[in-house]
Amino acid sequence: MSEEYAGLGGWTPDVLALPGQVRAVVAAPNPVLSRPGGEVDPTAEETVRLAADLIATMRVSPGCVGLAAPQVGVGAQVFAVDITGHPKAVTVHGTFALCNARVVEASRWKAGREGCMSVPDLTGDVKRASRLVVEGELPGTGKSVRLATDGFEARALQHEIDHCAGLLFLDRVAGAHAVYQRKVYL
Repeated sequence: MSEEYAGLGGWTPDVLALPGQVRAVVAAPNPVLSRPGGEVDPTAEETVRLAADLIATMRVSPGCVGLAAPQVGVGAQVFAVDITGHPKAVTVHGTFALCNARVVEASRWKAGREGCMSVPDLTGDVKRASRLVVEGELPGTGKSVRLATDGFEARALQHEIDHCAGLLFLDRVAGAHAVYQRKVYL
């Protein structure tokens, strides 16, 4: 992979040097979910703690592949993602967190079903880029990164970046016909 797409540069959650605390996940229509989060200093103690807490909360939540700061009631541009082991995974960068992330390239748009811990009773069909390049900063180190990904990880990143911008997947569905009651299997 070229230097331009160097990925996470060896970053792991161990960089945060904190175990993280599990936080309660807020549900729609909580107003924090519809407000854009503020940019953060990726090296600030509260940002590092927030990133560790997002990872800890994500890890104990069955089926969760990403979690953004607004989902734990914090209006900030920080999120965590881990699609490791997911059956739809193509490219996998493991467990990571990003601050102040933005999409810089997006292509190969495809519709796919999405769910969200903050919208527990519904899923919906959302058209997203299946090839993606994102720029952001790593919590703890503050290093700027440019991450290229595709498939399900690209979808997860766009979903979490949307949360940081005050958007839910429901804001991206084509209409009521593309929203479904979540199926629960016992």
